[in-house]
Amino acid sequence: MADPSSYRPRPGEIPDSPGVYRFRDEHRRVIYVGKAKSLRQRLANYFQDLAGLHPRTRTMVTTAASVEWTVVSTEVEALQLEYSWIKEYDPRFNVKYRDDKSYPYLAVTMNEEYPRVQVMRGHKKKGVRYFGPYGHAWAIRDTVDLLLRVFPVRTCSAGVFKNAARTGRPCLLGYIGKCSAPCVGRVSEEEHRELAEEFSDFMAGRTGTYIRRLEKQMTDAAEEMEYERAARLRDDIDALKKAMEKSAVVLADATDADLIAVAEDELEAAVQIFHVRGGRVRGQRGWVTDKVEDVTTAALVEHALQQLYGEETGDSVPKEVLVPALPDPVEPVQQWLTDRRGANVSLRIPQRGDKKSLMETVARNAQQSLILHKTKRASDLTTRSRALEEISEALDLDSAPLRIECYDISHLQGDDVVASMVVFEDGLSRKSEYRRFQIKGFEGQDDVRSMHEVITRRFRRYLAEKEKTGEWADGDELRDLKDDEGRPKRFAYPPQLVVVDGGQPQVAAAKKALDELGIDDIAVCGLAKRLEEVWLPDDDDPVVLPRTSEGLYLLQRVRDEAHRFAITYQRAKRAKRFRASPLDDVPGLGETRKQALIKHFGSVKKLRSATIDQICEVPGIGRKTAETIAVALAQAAPAAPAVNTATGEIMEDMEDGTPGTTAGAPGEPVPAGAPDERRGQET
Repeated sequence: MADPSSYRPRPGEIPDSPGVYRFRDEHRRVIYVGKAKSLRQRLANYFQDLAGLHPRTRTMVTTAASVEWTVVSTEVEALQLEYSWIKEYDPRFNVKYRDDKSYPYLAVTMNEEYPRVQVMRGHKKKGVRYFGPYGHAWAIRDTVDLLLRVFPVRTCSAGVFKNAARTGRPCLLGYIGKCSAPCVGRVSEEEHRELAEEFSDFMAGRTGTYIRRLEKQMTDAAEEMEYERAARLRDDIDALKKAMEKSAVVLADATDADLIAVAEDELEAAVQIFHVRGGRVRGQRGWVTDKVEDVTTAALVEHALQQLYGEETGDSVPKEVLVPALPDPVEPVQQWLTDRRGANVSLRIPQRGDKKSLMETVARNAQQSLILHKTKRASDLTTRSRALEEISEALDLDSAPLRIECYDISHLQGDDVVASMVVFEDGLSRKSEYRRFQIKGFEGQDDVRSMHEVITRRFRRYLAEKEKTGEWADGDELRDLKDDEGRPKRFAYPPQLVVVDGGQPQVAAAKKALDELGIDDIAVCGLAKRLEEVWLPDDDDPVVLPRTSEGLYLLQRVRDEAHRFAITYQRAKRAKRFRASPLDDVPGLGETRKQALIKHFGSVKKLRSATIDQICEVPGIGRKTAETIAVALAQAAPAAPAVNTATGEIMEDMEDGTPGTTAGAPGEPVPAGAPDERRGQET
């Protein structure tokens, strides 16, 4: 590990001008490339106190052994040089987007004597027109099959083409009219190239011209009583329209734009791009990247733009690029895109209308892509095993933690304080073992006391089960930890590792709770979200797992699941409190009769003003029950008017008395086997 001060440039040596810099390691390999409007100011940030640097940046500067820079005239030149160096050196600490698959394109080889339509993957070639990318190659072939009826362009390989020219017989497509058969001279080279140009224009979005022309030809043929020709033209029009239907209209006609969305967490980011041409989605692609440096969404967008358009020119760069966040500064990036297109390019965030709606769709695709990536990664047995081994080594455990329990506290400014317990066994979530707690030992906001209470209650129940059944029988046989119906007894299984969401204070509280119960064979750690540091009891310094560690990824996933489960329960409790009704306190009044009362009177407000005789008119309500209802409503203070938090509108007439859901006795853990909201997993 190098000391950054050992290679820090002398004061005044770094120029105060735009440029690109490279960090190299001791073997002279480039490990990071960056650009700056002012090299002096940017590089000074890397040579501050290591404690003030982000962990990923700290790792980079301690891995590096030297830094060098190149001065350029403008920020646009800096952007171009940065992209070139990243491509050339492939630095390990730069964000690198990689396709999660090799996306297929529909290509027209205009660089050949007789252009060919085909599916192509990989790097783009000069002189070839590309359309897409498509999600599947069969989608391209379906589209081409429809269009060949109208634009019979060659699709055969060079070998088939030469063989047909040698024998003087075209292939099957030439016989059925889906190829103009230039191989046997049915059309000239110029005529075939014109067909290829028309095919390309249609795929580029200029569809209206050809359809209107064919419709006119069909009408003329019908007027001249050439009905067979008119029928063929009708079928050609249908084929073109079917091909157009494969890409739905999403924006106004003639709109050419790329929409880029980003979904990210602390360790990874997913990017989705929709290519819109002529108002239709003509292609879609996506990437997933590890965040090997501390980057913002705007920086991720800038890297994505470099990846997308670094080797594109002309119409391949659209007139409009819509993004979720603008690079800072935006002017050099926009000028760089304009230079690559050769015409003005608009780079902006959509604010309203169809473009914003489509951007939301792209964002959902990005989120799903990230979830799918994580699911695939988590489902791999080898990866899970390696993650557990890494956790075991990092925390100095005797064996891999096959059962991990994670706890999180959730509240809203001290109200509705709840906790969650999630369970992962063999690296996979076990939702039937999830539990939820209501904090009852005190009121107010104190995450440390809450954590102590939850750990105490959970393991006190474990000790009670252990004492009641006996953990080991004679002969070292494990006694039955299941109930009469074959379900695991509540809290019967102890974890090998307890993870808490938080740092030193939360870890200390959990450890103290276990010590007070006399439990010393369960490991405890905490995962602090801000820097992804792992804290152990009685340690002043955290354990920093490698950025690419599968063990860190598993701990993060466990922590995030506990947070999700806790906040879902907390929101449900808050919603129940808002929906509370005076009818809930009427003894003997069940769900059915509550609904009958609300349906009859319309609201609790109107029910409160009703007489006993009027209440008795409701089916199922006797006089004694009506008197009880009237007394209960008279004693209860009128509920505060409901307020729409989005608009500020007071909705007094919305007091419908909808009964709240049962969440278990206050302060008691809610078992997974209970009905409705009492279940451990979300419903």
